[in-house]
Amino acid sequence: MPDRPPSLGIAERLEQVWARIHAAQAAAGRAPDSVRLLAVSKTQPAAAVREAAAAGQRAFGENYLQEARAKQAALADLNLEWHFIGRIQGNKTAAIATAFHWVHGLCEARHAHRLNAQRPGEMGPLQVCIQVNLSGEASKAGVAPEALGGLIEEIQGLSRLRLRGLMTLPAPAAGLAAQRLPFRRLRELRDLHRTPERPLDTLSMGMSGDLEAAILEGATLVRIGTSIFGPRDYG
Repeated sequence: MPDRPPSLGIAERLEQVWARIHAAQAAAGRAPDSVRLLAVSKTQPAAAVREAAAAGQRAFGENYLQEARAKQAALADLNLEWHFIGRIQGNKTAAIATAFHWVHGLCEARHAHRLNAQRPGEMGPLQVCIQVNLSGEASKAGVAPEALGGLIEEIQGLSRLRLRGLMTLPAPAAGLAAQRLPFRRLRELRDLHRTPERPLDTLSMGMSGDLEAAILEGATLVRIGTSIFGPRDYG
C-alpha cells in the first residue's frame, strides 16, 4: 500500500480556514477584513496554541476555566487575546473576569453583575456578547429572544462591561439555506436592538461546518476549532 500523505500542520490548516473566510466574504460582497477568526483551542495542548500563534493567530477561545488558566500560564510570554466561550457558572465569575479579554456566553443578569463587580478597573472593560437561544432548547444556554432587550439594558448600566454584540450556537443543519436561517435571525435581532450609542458591532456566529452561512448573514467573528486543530480528544 502507498504511504498515507502527511497530515497538514496547524499553519496550513489556518491558511485553509482563512481561504474559506475570504471566499465567503467575497461571495457576500463584504470587505476582506470584515470577519475576525477566533481559534477555539479547548482540549488542545498549549503547544498547539503556540504553533497557531507562530502562524499569526492571536485570539483563542476556551470553554473550561481550569484548562484555560493552565494554558495562559504556559503561554504568558505571548501577547494573546483570550475569549471565554463556555457556560458561565456563578462561582467562577471572579476568575473569568480577571483572566479573559472577552466573554461570549453571557445570558444572565446576575452573572453580568458579578463579572462587572469582579473586573479589575485597571484591566479596562470586559468585552461581552450575549448568547441568544434561538431554538428554545432547554439543554442550551442563552437568553430567549423576547428577553434580550431587558438584558441589554441591564448590561448597559455596568461600567466595567462593554456590550459588543450577540452570539448564538444553533443546532446543526444540512445545506447552506437551512444553515443561514438562525444566523439571519440573530442578525435581525441585532439590527432591532442596535442604536447609534449601542452599535452592537459583533455577531459571534459560525463554526467549522457552517462558517460560510454565518458570513453570508453578517458574522463578524467565527469560532473555529476542528478545522484548525483537528478532532478534539475529550479523553
